[in-house]
Amino acid sequence: MTKHNSNRSASATTTMRKRPEPSNTTATFTAWALMTAGALFASLLSVAEPAAAENEATAEAKKPKRPNILWISCEDISSHLGCYGSKDAITPTLDALAARGIRFSHAFTTCPVCATNRSSIITGMYPTSIGTHLMRCKAKLPPEIKCFTEYLRDAGYYCTNDNKTDYNFEFPKSAWDLNGIGAHWRRRSEKEQPFFHVRNFVNTHESRIWPRGEGHAKLTPRLKKGDHRDPAKVTLPPYYPDTKEARRDWANYHEAITELDYRAGELLEQLEEDGLADDTIVFFWSDHGVGLPRGKRWLYDSGTRVPFIVYVPEKFRTSATIKSGTMEPGSASKELISYVDLAPTVLSLAGVKIPDHMQGHAFLGPAARASRDFVISVRDRMDERYDMMRTVRDHRWRYNRNFMPWKPYAQWLQYAETNTTMQALRRLQAEGNLPPAATLFMSDRKPIEELYDTESDPHELTNLATSKDPEHQAVLKKMRERLYQWQEETLDLGFLPEPALTAGERSRGSRYAILRGDKGANRVAKLRAIADAAAHGDVVVLSQSLDNADSAVRYWAVVGLGRQLVHPGPNANDIVRSTLLESMRNAALDEDTSVRIAAAENLCRLEAAEEGLAILTAALAHDDAWVRLLAGTALDELDELARPAAARMQKALQAEDADGYRYYRAVVGRALKELAMPKIE
Repeated sequence: MTKHNSNRSASATTTMRKRPEPSNTTATFTAWALMTAGALFASLLSVAEPAAAENEATAEAKKPKRPNILWISCEDISSHLGCYGSKDAITPTLDALAARGIRFSHAFTTCPVCATNRSSIITGMYPTSIGTHLMRCKAKLPPEIKCFTEYLRDAGYYCTNDNKTDYNFEFPKSAWDLNGIGAHWRRRSEKEQPFFHVRNFVNTHESRIWPRGEGHAKLTPRLKKGDHRDPAKVTLPPYYPDTKEARRDWANYHEAITELDYRAGELLEQLEEDGLADDTIVFFWSDHGVGLPRGKRWLYDSGTRVPFIVYVPEKFRTSATIKSGTMEPGSASKELISYVDLAPTVLSLAGVKIPDHMQGHAFLGPAARASRDFVISVRDRMDERYDMMRTVRDHRWRYNRNFMPWKPYAQWLQYAETNTTMQALRRLQAEGNLPPAATLFMSDRKPIEELYDTESDPHELTNLATSKDPEHQAVLKKMRERLYQWQEETLDLGFLPEPALTAGERSRGSRYAILRGDKGANRVAKLRAIADAAAHGDVVVLSQSLDNADSAVRYWAVVGLGRQLVHPGPNANDIVRSTLLESMRNAALDEDTSVRIAAAENLCRLEAAEEGLAILTAALAHDDAWVRLLAGTALDELDELARPAAARMQKALQAEDADGYRYYRAVVGRALKELAMPKIE
């Protein structure tokens, strides 16, 4: 941003009203005298305390105007900017913004994917509390939880968004004065009205990395000759294969960021042109990490740690002071920031009261709170694949908890498989030529716990969770306890299967309401305990939980027992297959659909495939899209055991989807594709 050269017009002059000139006639003089006396009397009545009124007017005039706030957001980039030390970066505009503002080094998203994370940004609530933690769901919010822009509008701000919403819930029209392509602060009718404007740049989205040649050139029209990267010279992360495909992806990614830099510069120039640069607080941020494997969608720094820059004009720096660090231009802050903090921070800067229900903490402005000790991020269903992962990050350590360790990190996702780096990883895995740093990421299981020292291991490759070092064990215990406390305090909905969320939403009005109440935290603790038993293969606890009154407990028990049929744990010998078969037949009659589907998958593995497949294929026609997805996922994961149901699966794909959700088609389609391959004896 260049220094603004003011070209404002001169302020309007005030014309003094002249006293009427007295005439020579008595009538005119008398009229003038009466008018003057009346005016004087009226003025005495209207100004009972002239000194106080004058002081109040002076004080009001001296008050700085409320700040305008501009968000420049982009998609799918990590901190690969010059100001963050990236050697491959060409980002002069954003580097200059950082030189004038504050560069935050420890900003983290609540989720490593767009829609779930944006639901947190716009509400100041954790997605796992309001039920928006599952990608492309359409949760209903309770009346008391609003988009924070509604509070800004009530306070007199003009709020515009160009143009992405993608909140995982149906947002109200009252969220924005203008929303869509072309929305802009310039469209407000009163030029003195403070504004909040969001400009979302989508050119860095993962899908913009894929095109080659002319296709890529069309996406980067502003690049000059010196802006292009030589794929042979870029620095790849160690977990990517050193292939032409991966290098081209990485070069395209950096060129897309440079294109973004040009676009951000054009927007900042508009502020300058309008004479608003000194009146506007500017934020720059990405919605999550790089849109390549092990970045976007995954709970490492590469997926959750993002660039975050704030420029505060000098006139607002006192009210925008952060609790730790400095507001001096070019300063760097290690303040831990979670994206759940963005909503309350903007309200704080605007002088608007922060609603009590918001879970985020303001980190700027008069309502800024004490610095965070840690942040939490979550991963649940990504597109068509279920998982449940949680991470705790402080300044040094990252703790990951995998509640479904039997699922691989790199589950097959129809959309993400388009990426050539992912295709290269698949190919090299089949050939046995993966780079060592990618081996764990491409394995078919995850450890239950992960612990990384990000200072000595910035790429998070060495898992210290099994270390015997007393320091590591102490950190592991502390981080684990932080996670458990957070799950109970925020009422983590991740333990409930998705059909239970939709059913609870219908009966309670919102997903947020499902765990509200005195026993909500206790239920979360019980569900975590059974999920822990499933992860560790504690067949005794799992077997004893098959008749639990809580359907979600029964679901985890059935799932956990079924995993012992695929990946036997240390207590697998305690399972008597004939007894388990009887238990699964009983569970297949459960009143809860999710329990029935999990039991049906187990029946297929217990040589009762005909019974199990009948239940699963029938569920593909269920009214609830998420029941269809659970059934489709089970059929896909059964591999060859699903072959007798291939015709019925094909028929299910021919049915129309009244609700518009098609994720089950991706998993069923993949299963059929795999079954079409020659059977390997």
